[in-house]
Amino acid sequence: MSVKQAGFALGQDKLTEAQGQPVQVVEVEPQPSALKKIVSFLNRRMWGWVSVITGLLLWELAGRFIVESKLFLAPPSQIAAAVGRLYEAGELQKHIWVSGTEFVLGYVSASIIGVALGLLIASFRTAKQALQPWVSGLYATPTVALAPLFILWFGIGITSKTIVVALLVVFPVIINTEAGLRMTDRQLVEMVRSFGASSRQIFLKVSLPSALPFIFAGLKLGIGRGLIGVVVAEMFGARAGLGQLISQSAETFNMPELFAGVLILAAAGILLTSGFQWLETRLISWKD
Repeated sequence: MSVKQAGFALGQDKLTEAQGQPVQVVEVEPQPSALKKIVSFLNRRMWGWVSVITGLLLWELAGRFIVESKLFLAPPSQIAAAVGRLYEAGELQKHIWVSGTEFVLGYVSASIIGVALGLLIASFRTAKQALQPWVSGLYATPTVALAPLFILWFGIGITSKTIVVALLVVFPVIINTEAGLRMTDRQLVEMVRSFGASSRQIFLKVSLPSALPFIFAGLKLGIGRGLIGVVVAEMFGARAGLGQLISQSAETFNMPELFAGVLILAAAGILLTSGFQWLETRLISWKD
């Protein structure tokens, strides 16, 4: 609904007077029905679902009729059956719980540390000079290759996996946060300052909102890197987890269970990225 006062000549709005007094003209925009909202939602998602279903069908046909050996490619129907067997045995829940715990602990801690360090580097020149070489060097370091070392130092428990995940996630968050703050419109900052805004107000009202798209980009990049970190760390030594399931299935040539672990991780990545996308559209709706 929009209210437009008389006197603002917009389109067909007209100044109406009743008993010599100006009257507000209230224009009520028609709200879409629930059915139209559902149809609109399906239209927006249609091509994505069509793409996924088509890909699965082609995969099923290739697995059944083109690739003769099941050791090379398991069709989706066999993968679904493997997921059902693992679920009934309670194995799937155990692996998802272990990997999920390692990912959440590593990702959340890395996100908090990454945003804090990004803010520090962008705000203080001394901090940038001191930390930038470490950030650039460690970001370029193949952290995954160091996973066996972390397992040697911290054991095969949850600590070593959490550290690997955190190291893979933290640097994209730092770099994007710092870049977002540096991209703040300086003319806007100067204008707000000319109205007497304090440094804290400038940061909270201008700089931080301006950096939010970059921060979300870093967080979304961290999702994929974190999931890779979980799998790699578990492959080098673990008692449970999706990485351990994938590694064990590869050793026994159990392709359905191997693909089951891979697809669960891929689905987790899609869901998490979609969740951040949803949150981003609501926090920074002015970008649309």
